[in-house]
Amino acid sequence: MRPPTLGEFLQQFGGAYFSTEGALWRTLALLLRPGELTMRYLAGQRKHYVLPLRLYLSVSVLVLVLMRLQVGLGGGGAIEFSPASKPDDFSFSVGGVARAGLKDGRFYCENLPGAMCQRLQRRLSLDPQGMQLESQELGKRYISNLGAAMFVLLPLFAALLKLAFLNRGQRYTEHLVAAFHLHTFWFVAVGLTLPGVGWLAGLALLSMPIYTWLTLKRIHGGRAWPMLLRVGFVAAGYSLALILALTVLGLWTVLF
Repeated sequence: MRPPTLGEFLQQFGGAYFSTEGALWRTLALLLRPGELTMRYLAGQRKHYVLPLRLYLSVSVLVLVLMRLQVGLGGGGAIEFSPASKPDDFSFSVGGVARAGLKDGRFYCENLPGAMCQRLQRRLSLDPQGMQLESQELGKRYISNLGAAMFVLLPLFAALLKLAFLNRGQRYTEHLVAAFHLHTFWFVAVGLTLPGVGWLAGLALLSMPIYTWLTLKRIHGGRAWPMLLRVGFVAAGYSLALILALTVLGLWTVLF
């Protein structure tokens, strides 16, 4: 028996995975109902749906590829480079928090540790024009590393859920399933912001906290005020970790 050609392989794969009757579309449709996909998975209904890890990887990789393409076409990103008004001027910011650059030939650095400022000063002073030419490639490299950073943060989010709902008696792996599904939806929402349509981007960003609240409410139940405190604890802890991770990732991209 001869091996399948590339075309036959893609047709078979697409028929099973991307067809209108395929598991991926069925899973994504269920994902839009807050908490429903997680509840079905934990109840043992897994045969007809994409597994949490595979679903997360499929969606996140697609969105990250689209983000990388957008950066390549001159779109924005977490690392922002300002056009130079003079040959020796250059500036960038990471997440709108950390800033550094050259202004009239003088170096400035804000909201960064001293050691990082010194390293940036040496690099910018030696080759400011080279840094300007490299700016788009840095944006692409940042997006390339973003997937790995988010994958590392995901177990932390599950750990925060475990701490917040410790009295529920659920295992860490159950919270990990919820984390995979929540992050998958967040990536879908981020993907909807990429076209740059104002109302669609606003709606997508607004849906993220609402969807998260409804999902955790569906999974864990309980009264509103205790739930609000638990979700607030998770949101605060994860937001701090996310800001720190994205800032460090941006600096790593620029410095190394």
